[in-house]
Amino acid sequence: MMRRPWLIALLLLALWGGWSWWHTRPLHPGPGELAPDEPAQTALDEPVEPIRFGDFVLTPRAKFDLVARVLSTEHYRFDAGAALVPEDFALGWGRMSDSAVLKDIDISQSGRFYYWHVQQFPIPRREIETHSANMHLIPADAGVHRALERVRVGQVVALDGFLVDADRKDGWHWRTSLTRDDTGAGACELFYVTSVGGSGAQAIAASPDPP
Repeated sequence: MMRRPWLIALLLLALWGGWSWWHTRPLHPGPGELAPDEPAQTALDEPVEPIRFGDFVLTPRAKFDLVARVLSTEHYRFDAGAALVPEDFALGWGRMSDSAVLKDIDISQSGRFYYWHVQQFPIPRREIETHSANMHLIPADAGVHRALERVRVGQVVALDGFLVDADRKDGWHWRTSLTRDDTGAGACELFYVTSVGGSGAQAIAASPDPP
């Protein structure tokens, strides 16, 4: 009799895991550029008031929005920046949103970096570097946070907000990249996301998941 509660708990945990996987499983759209446009970065006409975000102060550096394909996602709970940036998205646009290109590129994320590997380049190396990026996402509120958590790999997502620098009283800071041309440490965008939209339905329609 003592074992039954444990069995029920394990069953509930398995059901929750299955439900969670089903709702976040990757999409597999067909070939073709799903996000052909470059991200739009606009200089601020005048300084924007710093944004207080918990223990952090965010300084907007530029207005930023993009429509891009989600290449990978990584959630963070315990690293130094997790209280500010709970997740990173690796995003691609132009030919880096095309399944015909991406099938030849292995993509992963860890330690706040985005990694790619090819056996043979499907497009020039520099195009991969300038048409994809790892972005550190700061959700502006709980609704944006929930929306980001529901985003699936393979989905086309529209994100609006600001590129920001972040500071904390103890001297800790995090600086955003302001160009898509850089690579390596410091090349990621620190993106304060104010709204989440996109055309995930189009991605699903392009290549429905098997039942």
